[in-house]
Amino acid sequence: MNAARYAHPEVLVENDWLQAHLADPRVRVVEVDYDPAANYHMGHLPGAVLVDWRADINDPVRRDLLSAESFGALFRRLGIEATTTVVLYGDFNNWFAAFAFWVFQYYRFPDVRLLNGGRKKWIAEDRPLTREVPTPAPTAFVAGAPDERLRAYYDEVRAGLDRVRAGHLQLVDVRGPKEFTGEVTAPPEYPTEHAQRGGHIPGAVNIPWAQAVREDGSFKSADELAALYGGRGISGATPVITYCRIGERSSHTWFVLRYLLGYPDVRNYDGSWTEWGNQIRSPIEKP
Repeated sequence: MNAARYAHPEVLVENDWLQAHLADPRVRVVEVDYDPAANYHMGHLPGAVLVDWRADINDPVRRDLLSAESFGALFRRLGIEATTTVVLYGDFNNWFAAFAFWVFQYYRFPDVRLLNGGRKKWIAEDRPLTREVPTPAPTAFVAGAPDERLRAYYDEVRAGLDRVRAGHLQLVDVRGPKEFTGEVTAPPEYPTEHAQRGGHIPGAVNIPWAQAVREDGSFKSADELAALYGGRGISGATPVITYCRIGERSSHTWFVLRYLLGYPDVRNYDGSWTEWGNQIRSPIEKP
């Protein structure tokens, strides 16, 4: 398996390993869904608990990530302790699971991993599913302080445009080509969730997130990924900020760059295009 050549292979879990550890009390499997009714409640991995992306790890009033206090409460409810190994997986080829991985790292959780291929690969291999919802015993988990080195904000990106022009900072836009050019303002899956303007942040390089995965949803080899990003000038020698529309696809690319390729300075701009494209006088580029 190519995982041995990844910079941090320990953060990726394969189906065989997870199936052998489904009953391990030290492991908590977590499904992260945008639409739990169409996924988790129709069948999930045995023992998996649910994280609803919209309801559980986002604050809909502040348009922000959940607070440290809410993060701690979520983990207590899910039966997660500081010593637990958490394995995340989800729909849309792990878009939202990767976002959760980023959030868990943001709050410095020590052992969180991603299931390579997510729901798609697990189901394609005809592995076990259940509709039984577990009721884990609550814990006394307390969240750590956020690691702001993993996150980029609008003002930082805006102030960094001169660094982008000078080649001292790189922006990777992971949306589809038509979103990048401004032909569309949202992917087909989200036709009503768009910005006032189409286009991209000045100086950004477009490398769609899906180019990093195989047909079964698993990640390409380290050599393939290095060629993909290095071929577009994203080598890890310069700090990188990833973005998309709402931060979920860009967290997928953030995971690839930081953990599979080992780039030392990668941040996710979760405000992404819904913030940038709606901000008055925010500079954009489009053909």
